[in-house]
Amino acid sequence: MTKLQVKSANLAGVKADALVVFLFEDEKAPKDIDSKLGGYLSAIIKKRKFIPKKLAVRQVDTLGKLPADTVILVGLGKKADFTVETMRRAAAKAALSARAARSESLALSISGLATKNIPADELAQSAAEGILLSLYKFDEYKKKPEENGGELRSVVFACGAEKNDVADGLEVAENICKGVYLARNLGNHPGNTATPTYIAATALRECRKVGVKCRVLEKRDLERLGMGSFLAVAKGSSEPPKFIIMEYLNGAKRDKPIVLVGKGLTFDSGGISIKPSANMEEMKFDMSGGGAVIGAMVSAASLKLKKNIVGLVPCTENMPGGRAVKPGDVARSMTGVTVEIINTDAEGRLILADALGYAKRYKPRAVVDLATLTGACMVALGTHASGLMGNDQKLIDAVRTAGEKTGERCWQLPLWDDYDDAIKSQVADVKNVGDRYGGAITAAAFLKKFTDYPWAHLDIAGTAYGAKPGSPYLTAGSAGIGVRLLIGFLRNY
Repeated sequence: MTKLQVKSANLAGVKADALVVFLFEDEKAPKDIDSKLGGYLSAIIKKRKFIPKKLAVRQVDTLGKLPADTVILVGLGKKADFTVETMRRAAAKAALSARAARSESLALSISGLATKNIPADELAQSAAEGILLSLYKFDEYKKKPEENGGELRSVVFACGAEKNDVADGLEVAENICKGVYLARNLGNHPGNTATPTYIAATALRECRKVGVKCRVLEKRDLERLGMGSFLAVAKGSSEPPKFIIMEYLNGAKRDKPIVLVGKGLTFDSGGISIKPSANMEEMKFDMSGGGAVIGAMVSAASLKLKKNIVGLVPCTENMPGGRAVKPGDVARSMTGVTVEIINTDAEGRLILADALGYAKRYKPRAVVDLATLTGACMVALGTHASGLMGNDQKLIDAVRTAGEKTGERCWQLPLWDDYDDAIKSQVADVKNVGDRYGGAITAAAFLKKFTDYPWAHLDIAGTAYGAKPGSPYLTAGSAGIGVRLLIGFLRNY
């Protein structure tokens, strides 16, 4: 990960390959830098050769007139519209521009950008997140890694009186991005590497590093617990299922824990209800919710949050083997609710049902689950927002607020009791799919059957992977969506 540093210095005097100048619309270039460049920055702004629209970028060669080789101008748009997300994206654009120019070091400053509503530590955190997340690469399987510029090794934040606040913000960002990198790596590995066994071993190793208690339940343990819904999905695969339990108990003993549940489907073929072959390789990302929970647990512990937090990740493949569950089969969940399995490709809700049932033993204060659950959610909301539903409006509002602040936005969909009719079964307590309408909602209605505590559900099918136009820090492949949102939620709930 790129090294972040804080220095008490004027930006114009910092020695680096490139330095960044952030500008609002109608704002003049900084005098000290502009004067050393003979007024060139003012000239190109006046001639409208650079207009500081949001995320506009232009590089200027300093010709040796500054300690830096290059000045990168980055637009912030209108001052009235400035947010931490603007800062996050602008810093990402600056980092990518510096890397494309093969710069190894970068200097920037957020002095003068902080406001009463956006303090310096939050601003520094968002800038650092944008930089670190935009520079993420995954090239483990390439004989010769692709070059997309140089390796940006260090970033200096030039500071004045706000130095301590900036340092605090950078520390938070580094610990959060550690979790995002972990989630992205887990998602980007192919399914023949990132098996349930691999995911469980990674969780054990990474949790041990930060002091999170982690244990893994095996198939025989799931059978003893009566997790028939989870086991039904695992039947068709030769890979053994794993149930990862992570406990970080750093709050008061009397405080009920917050439980995070993540879908860990390491590859989803659809089972007997097999998916079309086109783009099926993307189903390695079907464990993105589980990866986010593992990453969030690592980040929470690294930040030493004074909270009691539990992470649950049911892991399995969904394969069409000779023992695979069939349409029409009935499974009995851990809670005793029986499920008629109409479509074996609606498997994520089956493994989550038993994980949500297991969460009850913690008598949780709140439960949040994340899952790449339905294509219907992606149809409804596209790729820029996750679907949000639940049974407790205060909890839903807290999750949504965290999403707005972190840039991992979610949109609430209704979860009225009316939708329960769509998943009524004639032979069991409930069936695992409804008709073609409102699929994201009927999936959540199914999950609700296994909760008796404050609960929120995030359907991240559209947001979990793939580069997003307009969000320069969301790289191709796994986005690590959910880690930053969960940490933002945990810090403030």
